[in-house]
Formats: sequence, C-alpha cells, structure tokens
Amino acid sequence: MNQTIFHLAFPVTDIAQAKAYYVNGLGCIPGRENRHALILNLYGHQLVAHVTKEPLTPQRGIYPRHFGLIFTSEDDWQYLLLRAQQYQLLFREEAKHRFVGTPLEHSTFFLEDPFYNLMEFKYYRHYDAIFGNAEYQQIGDRH
Repeated sequence: MNQTIFHLAFPVTDIAQAKAYYVNGLGCIPGRENRHALILNLYGHQLVAHVTKEPLTPQRGIYPRHFGLIFTSEDDWQYLLLRAQQYQLLFREEAKHRFVGTPLEHSTFFLEDPFYNLMEFKYYRHYDAIFGNAEYQQIGDRH
C-alpha cells in the first residue's frame, strides 16, 4: 500500500459521546477503543479522540483552529451536508459558497462537535484551487 493517510488527534471528555457523534452523526468507522481513546476512520483518514480532564472551551470564531476534509466530488460533499442536517449536528457555520464566479469558488460548512472541536468540509469548483492559484490572496473569510 503506497497511500499516505492523514492522522489527527483531538480532545474529548467522553468516549461514548464522541463515538455517538462521530460514528452515528458523521458516519466514521470506529476502530480500536478503550476508556482513554477512540480511533476513527473518516473517509480513509485516522482520527483519534483522546480523553482529557482539561476543561474544554469553545473558540470565539472558526479561526485559527479547525480540521476537516476537501471533497473532490460535489455529490459527496452534498451527502455529508445532508447527513449532518439529518442527524441535527451543530452547524457552527451553515453551508455557503465562497468566492463565487472566481477560480477560488468553493462550497463549505463548519460543524462543532460536543467538545468544541471545529470541522470544515469543502468542495472546490476548480480542483487546482485546492493548492494552486497562488496569484490570489484570499483564504477563508479573512481577506
């Protein structure tokens, strides 16, 4: 296997609650689990929810810290959006379109899990905007 897989560890305070959110809500495939951590498969990438006793607090805005996925199929992005709505997951920012009519045009929405972790899910109209188009300076909602 010659595929590189992304790994991200993040804090939670309750494994059962994390499992309900990520497996039932987002559709992750659960992996190994104990009372301290839960491994999740999110579209082929490894997330690890680690229990912390530290108090977790919400971020004021969506920046600077969030994680997520960029879909290469608009249908896949739309499917996750509908799933999140169906399971009544908390939207930190509703689905919207950014930079419409430009080479950077993309669709996005933000979710917030029960532990204040923010996730962004995107679909770019033009694939080369994911890493390219360096002549443009727009990134996110801060210009």
